[in-house]
Amino acid sequence: MRQGRLGDRLQMRELTTEDTAQYNALLRYAFQVTDGELASLGWNEKEMERSKKPVLKKSQSFGWFDGDKIASQISVYPMQVNIFGTMYKMGGVTGVATYPEYMNRGLMSKLMEHALKNMRENHQSISMLYPYLIPYYRKKGWEIVSDKMTYTIKDTQLPKHYKVGGMVERKGIDSEDMRKVHDAFSYKRHGALKRNDLEWEEYWRWEADDVLVAVYYDASEEPTGYLVYYISNDVFRIKELVYLNQEARHGLWNYISAHFSMIDKVVGNNYTNEPMAFLLEDSEIQEEIEPYMMARIVDFEEFIKQYPFDIISIHDDLHFVIDDPLMECNCGDFSLTWDKEGNTILTRGGTCGELVRCNIQTLTTMFFGYRRPTYLKRVERLDAGDTAVRILEDIIPVEQPYFSDYF
Repeated sequence: MRQGRLGDRLQMRELTTEDTAQYNALLRYAFQVTDGELASLGWNEKEMERSKKPVLKKSQSFGWFDGDKIASQISVYPMQVNIFGTMYKMGGVTGVATYPEYMNRGLMSKLMEHALKNMRENHQSISMLYPYLIPYYRKKGWEIVSDKMTYTIKDTQLPKHYKVGGMVERKGIDSEDMRKVHDAFSYKRHGALKRNDLEWEEYWRWEADDVLVAVYYDASEEPTGYLVYYISNDVFRIKELVYLNQEARHGLWNYISAHFSMIDKVVGNNYTNEPMAFLLEDSEIQEEIEPYMMARIVDFEEFIKQYPFDIISIHDDLHFVIDDPLMECNCGDFSLTWDKEGNTILTRGGTCGELVRCNIQTLTTMFFGYRRPTYLKRVERLDAGDTAVRILEDIIPVEQPYFSDYF
């Protein structure tokens, strides 16, 4: 197969539901999902194919085709994510895959560039994804913005009963009260994904038959927290623990501790970027941390104009010089200033202000609050003077992102 002939045959187009079988086949090949693994989850090939049809209906998916055969593909979900109290439109990238015979031809780079330009047209100024290969996505402009901490608590280390005014009730996975709690949580917690039907569908895709849901109700019978879990081989496994206040946290841990006689330990995931150990009387628990989600700014101008800067007093102007490997619109000089009312003014091509030079990856992780400007300068990811770093430290809110979803 000569390069010239292949180049003539390859065409990029948007996928439709008629491409579901090929879309699914490429995913299974790329991620080596076997029939045995599907069977262990209670799925078969036809069920998996049906499960992907809504994906192609609700996402924008693009692929390279060699004649009628798909060679490479990418999907983008229309989502929303909370950035320090402001809901941003976000493009959730998934389904990234290429058959090996078509690799090293730049197909995925062109698909990503096309998808990013499409996101920009849709005013999705942020993109997020779960990385299967972090170095690859860093080269394309994404950077780590959240962690997942896995903790193991022995049964003897479980918290003692804490008196609360409400109680826990077990519910089905379609509980409206659970959704109500998550809606409130996502509007108050930086980094959280707003879950509509599409997001909840992804949340339950592989686990709906295995998990249980417990909702905490306060003394006024208002739902203020929930727990998603299952028990297997004497282990209480927490998929997600969400609460709107400390009373709900104590109430849910009371419920977990009530399983003391049934289990040997509790294993859970924590997405707050804060260790669990400090909250427990016996803090000698096991905790492991690993990078979780990556993000990138798609459109710097639109992102900054929405950004909720922590402006208490008037600061000096900032002059950004940015490099982006895929989005030319983000490259070059930008001048950032604020008027007397604290409104953000961004000027393309401006060169006044304290100089800040970095790539789009560093810019993303900094404005997400995952890594602070002082740290980024220290590790030589941020080229800026002391005054510029001090300004950035003042105006970027302080809170670690919380992101517990997967797509």
